[in-house]
Amino acid sequence: MPSQQWSHTLSSYLPWTSPPLLISAPMGGFAWAPLATAVSLAGGLGLIGSLNDMSQLRTQLAEARSTFAASSNAAIKDSPTLPLGVGILAFICKIEDVVPVIREFEPAVVWLFAAKQLDDYTAWVDALREASPTSKVWIQVGNVEAALHVAKDARPDAICLQGADAGGHGFEKAAGIISLVPEAADALRREGHGDIPLLASGGIVDGRGVAAALALGAAGVVMGTRFLASKEVAIHPIAQAAVLEAQDGGQATRRSKLFDQLRGPNVWPEAYDGRSLVVQSYQDHVDGVGLEEIQRLHNEAVLGEDKGYATGRKGRAAIWAGTGVGSVGKVEEAGNIVEKVKREAREVMGGLAKL
Repeated sequence: MPSQQWSHTLSSYLPWTSPPLLISAPMGGFAWAPLATAVSLAGGLGLIGSLNDMSQLRTQLAEARSTFAASSNAAIKDSPTLPLGVGILAFICKIEDVVPVIREFEPAVVWLFAAKQLDDYTAWVDALREASPTSKVWIQVGNVEAALHVAKDARPDAICLQGADAGGHGFEKAAGIISLVPEAADALRREGHGDIPLLASGGIVDGRGVAAALALGAAGVVMGTRFLASKEVAIHPIAQAAVLEAQDGGQATRRSKLFDQLRGPNVWPEAYDGRSLVVQSYQDHVDGVGLEEIQRLHNEAVLGEDKGYATGRKGRAAIWAGTGVGSVGKVEEAGNIVEKVKREAREVMGGLAKL
């Protein structure tokens, strides 16, 4: 199925969005109601990144509902669902805790990520669809094998293919989207799952990246790192300053399980690691400093006013960011980011059509 038809499928239940479809990543602890609503109001799909506190998620969803109710945007007001998505970390959340929240607020999309086992997604999808039949369920994976597995067993409404360039957590063994998206699309089509729309994530921060992802077969594009430099994101100002100063993203960031060991034992499933800016904790690791000493220095630092963040790669705390960070240069309103990136993508695609 061509990406244009995929896009039509998505727009049928995201009626307030405009092409190309831009999605703000469900960055847990960073993407709350102000960011998600700003993205949706600008014609994208904003996601709230929940952790495992359902009372906190309820508060954020209630705030979002109030924001939308006060909007004059007719498409937003007429949406049959709450016009945003909710990200759920399946390895730390319990289905029985999440389901009542989804039933109450009926978000347009429930985004599932990081289940302990791929087979766990089937129970999640079944429970969520029963709780809120109008909500669509998307699953994020990081390789072709996992995409085929969830397509066959869980039958999600869309699959997000997260490439190795992505910031934050993802599959430790992954490829960049330039090979991941087309290979997954071909494999899914061969196995009879070509009707499931694919989303691309990882290293995309501008319209050029969006246009490239669409050419690869994606129906929509997910950006996280770009929104770390939005006015609405919930980020410590020093961490945001570190994002803005970073250059040469492939050098300024690293993927490592170390970042999940800084506070103590790593609670993430074995298949996952995380990409952060290179910080002093990581440099110490490279220099041979022992884990216990790195943890001690980190846990002392995060008690300070700066929460362990610093510019100049001197901080102790992880700062999740993808390789596209080198192209993120200034803080803007999220709505302006959406509009600018959409415009850039259309210009790029228009230029390519003339070749």
